Parts: sequence; structure tokens; C-alpha cells
Amino acid sequence: MLLRDILPENLTEEQALQELQDLAAELSKLDKAYYQDDAPLLDDWQYDALKKRNEEIENRFPLLVLLNSPSKKVGALASETFSKITHKEAMLSLSNIFEESDIIDFTDRIRRFLNLSSNEALDFIAEPKIDGLSFSILYENGRFVKAATRGDGSVGEDITQNILTIPDIPRVLLGNKVPKIIEIRGEVYMKKDDFFALNEEQIRLNKKVFANPRNAAAGSLRQLDPSITQQRNLSLFAYTVGYVDEPTWQTQEELLNLFKSWGFPVSKEIKLCRCDEDLVSYYRYLQEIRSDLPYDIDGVVYKVNRTDYQKRLGFIARAPRWAIAHKFPPTQAQTRLKDIRIQVGRTGVLTPVADLQAVNVGGVMVSHATLHNEDEIKRKDIRIGDMVIVQRAGDVIPQIVEVLKEKRNKDTEIQEFVFPTVCPVCKAPVIRDEDEVALYCSGGLNCPAQALGRLKHFVSKDAFDIEGLGNKNMELFFDFGWIRTPVDIFLLEEKYAKQLELMDGWGKKSVENLCAAINKKRKISLDKFIFSLGIRGIGIATARLLALHYHSFDNLKGQLLSLFGKEDLMQIDGIGSVMADDLIAFFTDIKNMDMLDFLLKQIEVDNFENNQKQTALTGKVIVFTGTLSQMTRDEAKAMAISAGAKVSASVSSKTDFVVLGENAGSKAKNALNLGIKTIDEKEFKQMLEII
Repeated sequence: MLLRDILPENLTEEQALQELQDLAAELSKLDKAYYQDDAPLLDDWQYDALKKRNEEIENRFPLLVLLNSPSKKVGALASETFSKITHKEAMLSLSNIFEESDIIDFTDRIRRFLNLSSNEALDFIAEPKIDGLSFSILYENGRFVKAATRGDGSVGEDITQNILTIPDIPRVLLGNKVPKIIEIRGEVYMKKDDFFALNEEQIRLNKKVFANPRNAAAGSLRQLDPSITQQRNLSLFAYTVGYVDEPTWQTQEELLNLFKSWGFPVSKEIKLCRCDEDLVSYYRYLQEIRSDLPYDIDGVVYKVNRTDYQKRLGFIARAPRWAIAHKFPPTQAQTRLKDIRIQVGRTGVLTPVADLQAVNVGGVMVSHATLHNEDEIKRKDIRIGDMVIVQRAGDVIPQIVEVLKEKRNKDTEIQEFVFPTVCPVCKAPVIRDEDEVALYCSGGLNCPAQALGRLKHFVSKDAFDIEGLGNKNMELFFDFGWIRTPVDIFLLEEKYAKQLELMDGWGKKSVENLCAAINKKRKISLDKFIFSLGIRGIGIATARLLALHYHSFDNLKGQLLSLFGKEDLMQIDGIGSVMADDLIAFFTDIKNMDMLDFLLKQIEVDNFENNQKQTALTGKVIVFTGTLSQMTRDEAKAMAISAGAKVSASVSSKTDFVVLGENAGSKAKNALNLGIKTIDEKEFKQMLEII
């Protein structure tokens, strides 16, 4: 079953967990193709749809965010073809929005974070989102030193010689206010006229033509021979900085003016916006003139103008809080719905998928679409044989936006779809939990689709990450009956290695490699082990919280099986009653405990150590109460977690510090009664400093 057929708000926690894992793996593959190979496997809207779905699920299930989440990653690892350059400051990406109404949500979030009233000024710089290849150039004492691509955000490819072939690059920064050390960042692009001329030349020489100017720019800049780059007529814009020893500007607008004074090109379409209405107007304006611009853009970027605000807002995973990309809208098309089929996922959810008459939607041939669930089909009155409007946005499988009921006629066979009452895989009865829209197969692990899905989860990248046990091989070994439980994975060599060597496509060496890969993973970190168990609602982020709190698996199991197991779990900020119940239910299930006993004879689970830089708050449990004057509660929590603290929602005997703001309530009294140390906002900020 494709979980992407289910709206994020209708996903269960287990479904969300599986979907986030699948998205992480798929987007990692797509990023490599896009950033390293300059050969995207999907067009921008399909890629953005995946990223948007990942973001929507993470927003709905924040505790399920994976450590390797696409929201925490930027680009892809630098290619082995080029030497590497480590950025002095991480080169991050931007979060995306897609609707005009999202602009208000964005500005409102910033005001709440900064504790600004609606009357206080909050200016933004709005600029075109150039569709090119990001670069970072290091200058020291005003002189060009080296240049790199974004890479994975930390390490990029050395493109020093190539980028110097672009005439727009100043070798020396002349003028006022030039910092001693500065990373200037922007976008290399190819103008439309230069792109068409290049493709004409490629055709003449019987060489590969480029799909779009972005691919042409990326491929040209990443040539091993700089003389080829020089022939490609590349251009660039500067728009931000990375590391700088001493900033000499107070606003984004002032920085852009400095870029121009230093000799860097800056887009002429950049505008200062003083309110939400200005941002909306600018977006509409750029959308209107988009086709007339000499270069490709795929949206708009909004940035908070004041740099002191930017510093306070900081970053979330891979993206700044103070900037966001507003992408242009998706493309729609009409086609006929030929059939509806049901797929079954790891958690047993039945999901309907539409088979469509293939249609070109914005340059991509579409033949399937999501139908989400039974209620969605009924709400839109979707029937087999209908003409429908298909939109490529929000999901990797396009959505059916609307049924064209006026096109139903006597000459067209229209058939209502009836949801099955038994699972199409195992024939177990279909059930529907109270207050849920999803229908489930009741077969549990007796259903091959569910049992196999959970095994795939166990060996997935964020769990045991066993090379050679991808989906294809897991399905093969499952069908043979060789692997039906996690324990069977570690007994595969002992029981079936000889048989496997005799099978087509295998051999002694390939079997040895697989067994070596399995044996290599007999030792695993606590957080990955907890995640691998597939406990309902426990994503890699929550697994890490549990590992950080309990440190060892024996301690985790012992505490959860104690009389105060749930109470202890509820002390962890972000773990609620439902998740605590699911955890305890897993550890009190006799079958699960038997499986774990056998499994732990085959593997070793490392105790969890926190490798963050040490502060006075590292490893401490901290509670906030009252109103803080210099920062918002969200800002303070983010700073505490970054310093290695555990933030709890309630005061208990395990609390180390309670931070008191104005009008502190019952938590302050509880701290007094329990003898817990209280600190004020100033003391809290002092404790954040690295020891």
C-alpha cells in the first residue's frame, strides 16, 4: 500500500513513521541525482511535493521527525570527483510555502517568536528565487580565496577554478565595510538565451542536450575542465553571507547594497516589503513577469530585514526561521479515472489508488493519483469512469482535485466504488477504529503485507541499516520463510547460507558480503534500536529522547515495567499519555518480550552517550514557567535543548532547574515544595555558555 494516498491529517502515528522513513530514503536518492549528478529524476513540482508532504507530516507528528529527515538535510554529499571544502558556516536551505495564506502564517510565527505586537515594524526583503546552483566564495582581507558548492550543507565541492571563469566574480572586494573574513553566497545560473544557444550547439555536435537552464548551469559549473565552464556563459547573483568575522551591516537591504558596491551582481527585482500585503503584491507581480525575466525562477524568497532579528530567530534543522521560499503553484490537467484499486501497508491501513488514463501534467506523464480513504471518495463523489481534474502538488502521487460531474452522460459507464470488507492480501476482516477515517486489515502480523513491512522497517536506514537487505531481498527471504522475525536475520548465515549460494543471481562471494553486512550490525546504538522495534508512534526523534533519558536498554525496560513507568515517561517533554501507553503496551506484551530476549542474544545495544558540547545545562532536566521578558518560551526551549538539556513539561523530584519568568504559577510552588533550584532568565542565559 502506498501511504501517500492518505492525507497527513488522516495518518496514524505508525503510518506517519513509515511514511517519513520512506520519504527520507527517496529524497536522499533524488538529492544525489540532482546535486551530484545534475540529472534530476523528478521535475521540481514532484520533488517539492515530496518535501511538502514530509513537512506536513512532521508538523502533525513533531515527535516522529527522523534524524536523517529531509527537513534536516541540505543538498547531498559532495561528489568524489571533486576535492572537498568545508564551509566555515553551514550552508543551509529554505523551507517552502505554496499558498498566499501561508505568508500570514509565516509572518505571524515570526512575530510570536520575537514577541512583537502587530503594531511593531517587521520589514522583509523579497527577492526572486533563482533556479540555479548555489555557491559560497571565501574572501580574506578582501581577496578571493576559494569557492564551493552547497554539497550537504557542511562540505561542498571545490569549484574554485571553474567559478573564476565567470566574469561577474570580483577577484578583490573594493569599497567600504569589507570584513576581514567573509563567505559570500548566491546562485550561479544560465540566462535563457544562453541556454537555447548552448543546446543548439550541443545538437550540432551530436551531444546531450540539457533539460532546462538549471541543469545546464549545474553541469557547466561542475566540469573537470574549467575551459568548458568558460565557454558556457554563466551568470550569478549574490544574496546572502555565511561566516563573517565582524558584520558591518544591520539589515539585509544594507548587505545587498554592500554586495553591489563590492562588485557583485544583485537581482534588480529585489524589494523592501513592510507588511503582509506588500509580500502578496510582490509575489503576484513576479508571477506576472516571470516569463519575461531573462533567467528562470521557481518562486519568491522572503527574508526578515533586520539582522539582529535574524540572529534571534536562528535556525530549525536545515533552514532559517527568518526566511522562507514561496513556490509558484502547481499544474492541473483533465483525464479519465479508469479504475480504483486497494493497497495494504505495514500498519494494515487500506488505501485506495486511482488508475488514470495517462495525461501530461506540467511536462510529466501521470497515470496514478491518490484517493486517500473511503470518506474522501464519498465526499468528492469519485466514481470509476469519471472525468477528473488532476493536480501534481502535495503528494508524489498526484491528487484528484475535482470530479467533472457535468461530463457524466449515458454513453459513459460510471461505477461507484465499494470498499472491500476483507483484506485483499490475507482475506482477514476489515475494521475501522472509532474516530479514525482509515480502514484496517485485522490480520496483524498474520497478514504478509504487514509482517513484511515491519521487517523492512527493522533493517531500514534509521534502524539497523543492513546493506544487502533492501526491499527486494527482504521480500525474497520472507517468501522463502527464511526471515519471519528480526531474530531470523541474524540466523540467516547459520541456517541458509549454503542454500543461498546455489540460487540464481547469488554465489559464494555475494553471500559472504551479505553475511558480513549482517554481522557488522550486531552492535547498535540505543536510539536506533528503540526505533527499529517499530513501536507505534515512536520515530527516530522520540527514540533519541528515550535514549537520552534512560541511557541503557536495561534501564528503559526496567523503568517501563515498574509501577511508575508511565509517570516517568510523562516527565519527558513531548511524550504524552497515548505514546506512553503504547510504549508500556509494547514492553508488557509477552510475545514482544520473548522476541527481545532471543534478539538480545544475537546483538549488543550500546548505551547512549550525549556528544553535545558541555554546558552547565548538559544532561539536566529543566522546566520553564511564567512569561520570559527577553525571549519567547519556544526560543528558550530551543536554546536549552541545543545546550544538551532535557526540557520537561512538569516539575518532579528529577527536575534539576526551574526557570522562573514573570507571573510564575504552580510550577514555582512545586519547585519550592520539592527543594528544586530555581533560576531567573539571566542565570539561564549564563548557563548556556559552553564550559
